[in-house]
Amino acid sequence: MSKVCDLTGKRRLVGNKVSHANNKKKTKQEVNLHTKRVFDPDSGETIKLKLSTRAIRSLDKIGSLSKFLRKNSRKLFAD
Repeated sequence: MSKVCDLTGKRRLVGNKVSHANNKKKTKQEVNLHTKRVFDPDSGETIKLKLSTRAIRSLDKIGSLSKFLRKNSRKLFAD
């Protein structure tokens, strides 16, 4: 089960925790993912997605899934 947001592509952050004695220990920050059912009024379908909390807030602000995809299509599919 991958821990990646389906819409934004957010993944975990990896870095070092550095002590006062300059010892380095690898740490991970996981993404805050939630499974959410999203209704798209344009297609009339309900889709089950794993979304980060930031993506959920963006969907609430923009209004619908298809509007979100139209607005962010360049950023999401640039790779």
